[in-house]
Parts: sequence; C-alpha cells; structure tokens
Amino acid sequence: MTKETIEFKAEVAKVLDIVIHSLYSHKEIFLRELISNATDACDKLRYAALLHPELASKDAFKITLIPNKKEKTLTIKDNGIGMNKEDLINHLGTIARSGSAEFIQSLSGDKQKDMALIGQFGVGFYASFMVADKVIVHTKKAGDTMGYTWESNGLGSFSINENKELDKNGTSIILHLKKEALEYLDPIRIRFLVKQYSDHISIPVVLEENGKEETLNTASALWTRPKSEITPEQYKDFYQSVSHAFDNPWMTLHYRAEGAIEYTALLFIPEKAPFNLFQPDRKSNIQLYVNRVFISDDIPDFMPYFLRFVCGVIDTKDLPLNVSREMLQQTPVLTKIKTGLTRRILSELKKRAEKSDEYNAFWNQFGIVFKEGLYEPNNQQTEIADLCRFHTLNQPGLVSFEEYVKKMPKEQEYIYYITGSDLETLRHNPQLEGFTARGLDVLLLTDPIDEFWTQTFTEFKGKKIVSVMHAGAELNKIKPAIEKDSAALSSEQEAALIKKMKDVLESQVDIQATDRLTKSAVALITPAGQMSMHLERLMHAHGQQTNFNSQRILQINPKHPLILKLADLMNNTSLSEQFKDTVLMLFDGALLAEGEPIKNPAAYTERLNKILLNGL
Repeated sequence: MTKETIEFKAEVAKVLDIVIHSLYSHKEIFLRELISNATDACDKLRYAALLHPELASKDAFKITLIPNKKEKTLTIKDNGIGMNKEDLINHLGTIARSGSAEFIQSLSGDKQKDMALIGQFGVGFYASFMVADKVIVHTKKAGDTMGYTWESNGLGSFSINENKELDKNGTSIILHLKKEALEYLDPIRIRFLVKQYSDHISIPVVLEENGKEETLNTASALWTRPKSEITPEQYKDFYQSVSHAFDNPWMTLHYRAEGAIEYTALLFIPEKAPFNLFQPDRKSNIQLYVNRVFISDDIPDFMPYFLRFVCGVIDTKDLPLNVSREMLQQTPVLTKIKTGLTRRILSELKKRAEKSDEYNAFWNQFGIVFKEGLYEPNNQQTEIADLCRFHTLNQPGLVSFEEYVKKMPKEQEYIYYITGSDLETLRHNPQLEGFTARGLDVLLLTDPIDEFWTQTFTEFKGKKIVSVMHAGAELNKIKPAIEKDSAALSSEQEAALIKKMKDVLESQVDIQATDRLTKSAVALITPAGQMSMHLERLMHAHGQQTNFNSQRILQINPKHPLILKLADLMNNTSLSEQFKDTVLMLFDGALLAEGEPIKNPAAYTERLNKILLNGL
C-alpha cells in the first residue's frame, strides 16, 4: 500500500471556542492583549518608517479607549501600521498565526533586537470574544489607499468588506460587549486595568470620554531609563508604588543583564520588614514584565524564599511564556534569571556589609529571614554565611562568622553556639560557665530558624559548628584560665550521690557529674543527636507533636557547696525528707533555667516555702 500523508483537520468553531473559553483564566486580560497588539502596530509603523520615510506618521502615536454606554461598545483605536485584506485573512482569520511573529521573521541581523513586539502567538485578539458577542475591526494599512472592515461573532466565520471612508492608517476594534461584561465600560474599571497591566508601555493609552481625553498610563518605564537620569526621589516614589509601603528603600539595585539572557532589574530592599513577612500565603512582590507589558506579580519561586522581602520589577524579552502569558513555563531561562538576581543581591549586600552600622540596621529587620538561606538547599550557602550576623557571649554588637573565627584561641577547634528564646536568659545559662572560664566565645541564637540551619550548615571554612550542649573532649583540652582549689566529691561519693538522686527523680532524667559548671550546682542538657529542649518547646508551642521526647540529663557540679552539702545529707535518715526536697528543688531550678515548664508548680511552691521557713 502506498504511504499517504494527510494533514490533521479540525472544526474551526470548536478550536475557537477552546481559545476563547479555556486559554485565559481572567476575562480582564482581553484589554491587556488588545493594547499590546495596538502597541505592536505602532512599533511596526515606527520601524517601517525608518526604511520607508513616506510612511512616517504625522501624528504622535497613541492608543485610544472609547467606552460607549449607550451602544454598549468599547473601542480600542490606534494609529499604527494597520492591515490590508490579506493581513486580515492571515492574522485575524487564522487562529494562532501571529503577525508580530511573522514580522520578526522577516527581519535579519541585529534589527531583531530593536523590535519590542509582544504578540508572539497570534491568539491575543481572540480574547475579545470572552467579553464581546460581536467584534468589528476597521483598519487601513499605512501606504494603502483602501481600508477594510472585518466582522465576526466568534462562532467560526467572519466577513471582510472594503471601507473607502477610512482616510488614515491604523486600526479600530469595536467590541459589542456581552451583558455580563458591561463593567468594562466603567471609566474607573478601565483606569484600573490600564494601570495594572499597561502602565509602562511606550505608547500613551488615552481614555476618551464626553469629548475629553485623559492619558491613563505613564508611558515611561522607570527601569528602562539610565540610572544617571533618575533621582533618589523618583526611585523612592516608584518603590512605594511597587511595595505599597510608606517607608524608604534601604537599598536600590538597578541594572541591566546582557549576554545569553537579557533582562532589566529594578529591585528594592525596604527599611522596615513588611507586616506579612511570615504569612504562609504571602505573594512575591516581584513584578514580571515582558517588553514593559505586565505579566504577573505572583510567580512561585521567582525569588529565593530567604529573599522574599525584596520587591521590584524584572523586564525581559527572553522569558518564554505560555500562549496566554498568564503562567510562566518552568524553563532554564527562568532558573538563570533567578540565579543571576540572587548573586547580584548577595554581591550588593556584601558591599553594604562593609559599613557595619548601616548593615546592622538591615540585619535587625531581615536577619531572621535571611538565615533561612543557610537551611534552604542552594549553592550560595557560603556567601549567605559570610553575610550573617550574630550576638555572642563576649563581643558587643553583632559579629560575623569571620570575626568570631579571628578571635578564637589557637587551641579552640570548633565554633560554639547555644539556642534559646531570649538573649539575657542565654547569657546566664549555666552551660556557658565552662566556656566563660576558658575565655571562649559562644554564638547566642534566639531565632526559631536557628534550630534548623544549625542542623544542615554544620561547618564554616573548616571549623565545625557545635552546640555547647554537645561540646566533647575537645573542650577539656582547654584549661580554665583560673582554677581554684576547692573541695570536691570523691568518685565514690559522686556515684553514691547520683544513685540516691536517681531514686528521688526516678526516670525523669539521667544524672551525670561534670566539670563544665563553675557557679551553678546543676544544669540540664540533652544528649547529642536528640532534639534540643528549645526546639521541642517551639514545636509544642505550634501544635506540632514530636515522635519522642528528648532525654534530659541533669549535670551536677561536684565542687559546688550545695552538692557537697547534699552528699552529707544522703546518709542521714533523719534528714531524708530534706534531701528529697532539695533534689527536687534543684531539678525544678534546672528546668526553669532552661525555660522548661515545671510539672507540679504547686508542689514546687510548697517545697520553696518550707525551705525558706527553715532558713528564717
């Protein structure tokens, strides 16, 4: 049998129905599409006039919107290049055949880069039928003598008639609006849509109403202008417009990326953290434009989550979009833009970090969010770590990892940290006594994210990052600066006391002797590899149940007078009740020092009153 090739066939009416009812999720998009097409028409004529000066328009380019409530029509009119009969058949009568795309293909060399044509898919015009049950197009191509009228109800057919009355080039699209779409005749609604979607296109968009004209768009995208021509006040006004905030931008980043992928970025970091910075449903504040036409301000993962406080505008020609331009395709181009933005922001922050006072203002507002970058999987953890700042036990103000490492004694092997909910509480934590005695500094971490990034970012430039709770034999190599000779329990007394204390506390905790405590009698820790007490409290506070409760270890200081006294009491049967009360009080005190709740506050108060009474 001879092989036969047959073209696919489709019922045009059904295809058109899909385009009209399924391609776009928001009906209001029709106005953006038609304004974009009108902009293309003006740009085409501007370019064509460079090659054929006789086509040059005597009037300034503009796009006019004319609502007519009486006739229930909305007209979108431009004085661009217009169309002839062939154009109408090929571009309006053929679904998904784009005049702009065809025009670009006719160009060659660098001329393509000079064209900022938007309609690449040839379907934007059909968005008209989402809101109109009849569309009439009057058009005359620049340089031609005859104009034409195209008409369709969007049900699969159209008509074309000669129109000798058209004396000027350009196109007028008259939408006979459906009953449910009459809102688009409201000037307030039109102003809002133009401001949202088409504010920065290069052609003025004019509303004609009652014989008066009002320009609705700025017709000038601030980000396209040279930085030398933009004042700080203009940057501030634009920032407040984009962010819907009233503060000043802490940092303004305006640049153009060139090369394989080209885009312009105008980004801001606010002075103050937005009120909704930690809301899970918070949308990105980055607006994406393609050739100055607004596409979306809700682009998942367009900016790393730890930089979600950044706001501004990205404008590109290279980003592929789907045919409706409402959803971005996940392409390598998008990933490269994201990577480029992240690197540039981190680079600028590094420059700002050289001015500590200025940078500390940023850190106090956004440090809690920025540290999420140490936890998130990414390739910039080292750069992020360099920009992090911390409070420490010994140094005033905020300190970087680099500054901490520079002041480490030669014999110190690790970077030490402790987590908690309050700086002052941490400074007086008994676990830090051994570090203070040895002259070692400790990072004081009080943000919830600190419990997480310390589990994934465990080393900085060859120095391990270790919790003070899990400091091991390496700490014992460093002798305390001043060691006082004092009485201490013998190993036999330690073992006997620990056994007796375990009998009182039963299975609540394990008990160990330690030389890390210098002022306190006892302290609580959790074993290495188990959840910290602070993290467990955070999870319970947010209704998160853990699979197990971390084991508690009660450390005792065998040189502390209270522990020595307790050892004297343990063999005195007449004072067994006093021994038991003292052990329970020590345990409750250790819980309080760690911010842990006491299981029986009433019993604690009763024992405290008894001890106070005996002491008076």
